[in-house]
Amino acid sequence: MAPTAVPPTAAAAPRRWAGVLSLLAVVLISYIDRVNASVLITDRAFTDHFGMTGDRVLQGALMTVFLIGYGLAAFFLTPLYESALGARRGLLVSVGLWAALTLLSPYALGALMLVAVRFLLGASEGPLFSLKTMYVREHFAPHEVGRPNAVSSMGVSLGTAAGLPLITYLVHRYDWHTSFVLLALLNAAIGLPLIALFIRGRRHPDHERAERQHVPSGARRGVVATLREALRTPRLGCILLIEIATLAYLWGGGTSWLPAYLLQDRHFSLGQMGAVSALPFLMSLGSGFLGGYLIDRLSARRLPLLFVVGALGTGSCVLLVITADAAWLAATGLVLAGGFWGLQGPAIPTLVQRHAPADTVGSAYGVVNGVGNLVSAFMPTAMGAAIALGGGHGFSAGYALLIGAQAITLGCGAWLLLRPGRPATDAGPVTSRTTSPAPPHPTP
Repeated sequence: MAPTAVPPTAAAAPRRWAGVLSLLAVVLISYIDRVNASVLITDRAFTDHFGMTGDRVLQGALMTVFLIGYGLAAFFLTPLYESALGARRGLLVSVGLWAALTLLSPYALGALMLVAVRFLLGASEGPLFSLKTMYVREHFAPHEVGRPNAVSSMGVSLGTAAGLPLITYLVHRYDWHTSFVLLALLNAAIGLPLIALFIRGRRHPDHERAERQHVPSGARRGVVATLREALRTPRLGCILLIEIATLAYLWGGGTSWLPAYLLQDRHFSLGQMGAVSALPFLMSLGSGFLGGYLIDRLSARRLPLLFVVGALGTGSCVLLVITADAAWLAATGLVLAGGFWGLQGPAIPTLVQRHAPADTVGSAYGVVNGVGNLVSAFMPTAMGAAIALGGGHGFSAGYALLIGAQAITLGCGAWLLLRPGRPATDAGPVTSRTTSPAPPHPTP
């Protein structure tokens, strides 16, 4: 029987939250890094240098190849990180690689080499969210994970909101090389020290008690066995579809094509584009925190309500964007869509933490995040093709694809409401790789 949960000590609580805030900063930096290419494809000097001026498909492929590398690494590297490195060392390795590859990017010899570097950069970032999910599961009890999931995930919105205007300023005030150099410095000078100082091994009393009892650890069973157990996570297929649809919105309309849409279709000025592109993610920042607050107060059965409400709201607002005649009305739709989209974010890792076997939470989220990014990786390129084929209504055709993605989230959320299953955490408090095996789960 699982041991009774004991609240963290007063000394442990600040330490674990320092780790959460450090993860927020690392995620923030990573998302500034990710939106870099979205702004650069609007810069003629950059596109001329790499021979992609006017090629919408190739421009969209810059994000697609990044996400393919990200997805493959999240799927295949996360079990290795979980079984051999753990959250702290895994993050140090990843962030060190980000810094080196970002610094290398502006010196790529042509578009083909740039695409290859983008693939490797994506692969280096792939395990990030799995490692973040592992840290939260290891340091917080099941009824507490909503807020740390929400706070650490705020880096997505903050990084995107800050990154779009920041990169725009750097590119047009200096040049496109400067953005790569600054991002490499951010990774090395901020990300690495925060991880080294504040990310520590598990501190939850249940974990420490299990270690004292010398229960065999999941780390000893190897990468293949860890991945196999992660693939048995209940409701995994439904969670995967939600992750794919959520990331399709982010990578398609949220980042890759948003600057070009505002500048070229809605004819905003450069300054207006920087401000308006940040607003949807500032809105998602508040709604994401609201989602985390609600998660800790909703029963496990009602958690999918966040997907139902979020998908309905996001899809409706995107419809407003593509049908609006006035630029300000389209901008309003984008901001509101960001708010509804952000509501869904913290619920995805929470589903994984509640359903996955406790000693494979990182790998289970690696599967979800890896497959999600692999499939959603094609949304920027698909939108680019739709924009190119759409003629005078190109951007509307591209953004219409996002409504279909939200319809998938709506269907999955409704299905989870009707058939919620039994979360793994119903059987007891948080356990770790060192606890006794989790009880069997119902078939998804």
